[in-house]
Amino acid sequence: MASSPVTVRDAEGVRTLTIDRPERLNALDRQTLEALDAAFAAAAGDEAVRVVVLTGAGPKAFVAGADIAEMNQLDAIAAREFSLLGQRLMRRIERMPKPVLAAVNGFALGGGLELAMACHLRIAADSARMGQPEINLGLVPGFGGTQRLVRLCGRAAALELCLLGKPIDAARAQQLGLVNRVVPAAELESEVAALAGSLARAAPLALRAILDAVVIGGECALEEGLQFESAQFALLFATEDMREGTTAFLEKRAPQFRKR
Repeated sequence: MASSPVTVRDAEGVRTLTIDRPERLNALDRQTLEALDAAFAAAAGDEAVRVVVLTGAGPKAFVAGADIAEMNQLDAIAAREFSLLGQRLMRRIERMPKPVLAAVNGFALGGGLELAMACHLRIAADSARMGQPEINLGLVPGFGGTQRLVRLCGRAAALELCLLGKPIDAARAQQLGLVNRVVPAAELESEVAALAGSLARAAPLALRAILDAVVIGGECALEEGLQFESAQFALLFATEDMREGTTAFLEKRAPQFRKR
């Protein structure tokens, strides 16, 4: 049996998913998209998993893009199916009930940048480079890039990245709001581990409510989003974790959250 293109490692509530095709710069072919979809579905349903970290194997790439050799063989119908497969994966990641961190350790181009944008937080090595170079292939982004770039960075930056097709460095990506933090490449793993560990110790029900309020509520009109936020706020008052958190604050001690 062929090995999976996605490896899984668990440690203290954090599940690390690594796209393991370094010989292809972790390019996304159909098998890898399907393996990622299955891995995220499993993480969503595993009570022991509090946080998911996504990264790429090897020193060069997070994900250098979709697999061009595979795409070159597609007709229009198969290309539509490939695009929808990628979009379903990105939507699954975006709607995960647990925080998903992208550790961008190198090139994040095309489908790789689209994958990173679907994650909730993005931490980039200072050596990373990001972009949507599909214009150079006679294509447009197909996994949601045109839509998430607008939402994350605004129309001007989205048009610049998609029309010019030139990669940008990590510092420029941070200026645009495309990544949350930029750290020295040698410190990326430890920085991401520290952030993931902090999130793993946070109140899990509140984490999910925040993700839903921002991701789902943020897709609504303002008044609907405010009502959604208010409902999430009120529901947490029915949880033991909320009582524990507020009591611990008043007693000046660390809270012990139990996801109840």
